[in-house]
Order: sequence, then C-alpha cells, then structure tokens
Amino acid sequence: MFKIQKIGNLVIDLHTHGIGGYDTRGATPETILKIAAIHNRHGVFAILPTIYPSSIEEMRADMAAVRKAMAKERLAFGVRRNRQRAAIPGIHLEGPFLNPARCGALNKAAFLEPTERNFRRLIDGFEDIARIITVAPELKGAAKLIKAMADMGIIANMGHSDATYTEAEEGFKAGARGITHIFNAMRGFHHREPGIAGFGLLNKEVYIEVIADPFHLDKKTIELIFQIKDRKKIILVSDTVKGSKKALARKGARSRKGMLMGGSMTVAESARRLINMGFNEKTVMNCISRNPAVYLSAIAASYGL
Repeated sequence: MFKIQKIGNLVIDLHTHGIGGYDTRGATPETILKIAAIHNRHGVFAILPTIYPSSIEEMRADMAAVRKAMAKERLAFGVRRNRQRAAIPGIHLEGPFLNPARCGALNKAAFLEPTERNFRRLIDGFEDIARIITVAPELKGAAKLIKAMADMGIIANMGHSDATYTEAEEGFKAGARGITHIFNAMRGFHHREPGIAGFGLLNKEVYIEVIADPFHLDKKTIELIFQIKDRKKIILVSDTVKGSKKALARKGARSRKGMLMGGSMTVAESARRLINMGFNEKTVMNCISRNPAVYLSAIAASYGL
C-alpha cells in the first residue's frame, strides 16, 4: 500500500494558491508560512505560492508577502530541513496576461494586455523570485513578452487560453516551456482544431501541469495523457485554494454556483490517488518530484538531476 511517507523530501508543488483556510490573496508573510506548513504536513517539500490576477498594486503586495516569508525561512532549497514547512523557492504568477474568454474561476476584470509597460510595472523588483508566469499566447504582444520572460530566466507557461494549435506553437517558439493545468480553462481538443490542449499532448518538449484530483479531469482523460505524453514532461500540481481541505465533502472546491475554484488535494494526495487507481508508482512519483525539479532548472542542480 502506498504511503505518504514514501514520498520523502523531494515533492514539489508548482501551483498552489492556498490551503486550509489561507491563500495568497491579500496575504501576509505569516499566511504564506502557514500554507507552507500545511503542505509540508502532507509530505510536500517545496511549493511555489501562486498569485491570483488582480490589480498590479495588489499582486505586488502579495508577491512582497511571499518575499518576506522566504526571508523568514532563510533556508536554501535542496537542503534537508526540519520538516516544519515546505520550502519556498519562488512564486508562480497565474496572470494577469490571460484571455477573458477562458478565465475559469479567475477574475477576468483583472486581466491586462501583455505590454512591456504592464509587465515592467508588475515585475520590477521581483525578478529574482518570479519562477513561472502563466500567459495566454494568442493575445497581441504575448509572444514578445514570453521572449522577454525567457531572456530573464523566468519560465513562461501558457494557460487560461483560447489558443489554436498554431498559436500555442508560436508561444512555444517564442520561449514558453509549459502549459498550466492542461484541459482546464483553455480551448478544448477538436478533431479539426487540436488547440492548445492538443499542442500540449503532442509537442515532445513542452511540459504540462495536470490536476489529478477527482474533479478536474476524468480518469480516462488522465489515462490518455499518460499514454500519449512523454512522462518526463508531466507535472502533477494541486492548484489548491483557501477552502481545499474541506473540498472533498463539498464535491470539490466549488463556488456557490458550482464552479470549480481550484484543486481539492495536495500533490501527495493526488499521487496516492493515481497509484491506487493503478498508475505506475515510479512514474507518478517522478511527476511530483523529479519532473518539477528539472522544470525549475535553476534549482534542479541541488538534486543532481
């Protein structure tokens, strides 16, 4: 029987907004550290606190809270710790350069055009902790912005997007290297237009995030992903939110209107679920440890990967 303890210290969650009553919106350093502590209790070694799209001022305030939490930790990623909290090697910005037509549960009123001015206003002073930024590649100016991110050493993910296959491919050519929660909040696969989801499955180099709780993807869709995609390019993420720990009892982390607001399991719990469903244990474990570590190549050397 698979046990959380078998995961060890290398589990990484690249996409979490919060958990257990805390989230990154309007956060304080103490809030971020509590999120890290809860994830750690579930076997997670490191997290990227993920910032919601909002006004630039609010997003910068939330990033500042994460920076202060990182300073409080003062612990190098990759070093064995006291297990009280997950390490925080940086942040993931989910937006604000996203497509309102594919907003999902995010506030589309906060989305911005991907201009250099907006990007500089957002990122100035936080370049050293921004690890991933999710962008819709089909937006005018997105390709130029993706290239700027790549040149700065920031990973560009594509997501919350209505991109066609060709538009997603252009984003990849500009420097994007991942896709945020594949199939969710994006153009779906169609036999005459595979879209961004089809690109994510078929491109041999691009990484894909997968939310593997019981609500975001059907089991057969997950089987499809693991059969088609290079398994070294699959990264399980939680996408957990403030109310996620009570989510299973409510049939998922949903709004009052029934919309999915985020994931309902930590990556460790999602991994256990997939293994219990019959997925190969080593493969699944790599999707929450080796694969995300390699994706974050700046810190992957800490593991000798």
